[in-house]
Amino acid sequence: MSVEKIIGDWKKGKFKPVYLFHGEEGYFIDQLVDFAENNIIKAEEADFNKTIFYGKDTDWVPVVTACRRHPMFAEKQLVMIKEAQSMNSIEKLEAYLESPLASTILIIAHKGKTIDKRTKLFKLLDKNGEIFISAKIQDYKIHDWISDYVNDIGMKISSKSVSLLQEHIGNDLGRIVTEIEKLKINLGDKKTIDEDVIEKYIGISKEYNIFELQAAIATKNLSAAIKIINFFEKNPKSAPIQMALPALYTFISKVYSVYGLSNKSEFALKPLFYNNSFAVAQATTMMNNYGYNGIEKLILLLHHYNMKSLGVGDSGTEDAALMKEMVAMMVVG
Repeated sequence: MSVEKIIGDWKKGKFKPVYLFHGEEGYFIDQLVDFAENNIIKAEEADFNKTIFYGKDTDWVPVVTACRRHPMFAEKQLVMIKEAQSMNSIEKLEAYLESPLASTILIIAHKGKTIDKRTKLFKLLDKNGEIFISAKIQDYKIHDWISDYVNDIGMKISSKSVSLLQEHIGNDLGRIVTEIEKLKINLGDKKTIDEDVIEKYIGISKEYNIFELQAAIATKNLSAAIKIINFFEKNPKSAPIQMALPALYTFISKVYSVYGLSNKSEFALKPLFYNNSFAVAQATTMMNNYGYNGIEKLILLLHHYNMKSLGVGDSGTEDAALMKEMVAMMVVG
């Protein structure tokens, strides 16, 4: 069951007596909770027929009491538990879940983790209600997700701009949406998100970022790579070494895997690089400049300097110095 299907059923007046929304990705859970809170019960009926609990501030007794009430001057009432993962004795809801009232819509929003499928609580929720698992989107799907979201809100975004957002934010959908909405507000009537806009309103440099560091390494441009690392040194939050090295490893390991493909055309490589034409171009350039043995060396150097950044075989060299030493070894040898 998808977010769209659940909301579609709600719009048609089709309700289950109980819903469990659980999982690691809070964004989709928030979508469902926000829609339910603002749309299921009419505004004029909400005072008597909408009850919101927060897991850390409640236990099972008031929740069950609220669920067993009958709606006043309405067909349905809504009872919602937000942040249910923080609720003590949530398993005590089992007695109510064995025979939930058809006139009550109970929504349990359990963020950050899933409820164990082996428990009686989960089995009752599955038997008498609807369960939605909100899983993290895999990294290789984030690029397309950002593009699709921007298109859905009536805007356009360049592929490179998508990469900047993805590298800066990662797969935190809530933060991605917040930043895109910020851009939309600041752009007013303008409909295109590009690198200049991202730099101006979000603060992600269009010149000094992981994507451009990859490009500098791919083209063996040591001076450009050093300039980028100098920027990172002056702006520690922009790309700490603990973020930079894994990002570089992810990209270069994908380049390395290309050698195992029989078809190395741009069309064949795009799925491997999240359908990002700029990343494919970088990968092709890197392969041309380094060759198989050179790419293998880059991976070994990344592993070596990652260990040094963790203090293995190193007596406390500054992160920027480690990065400069590493790219020099990569580019010059």
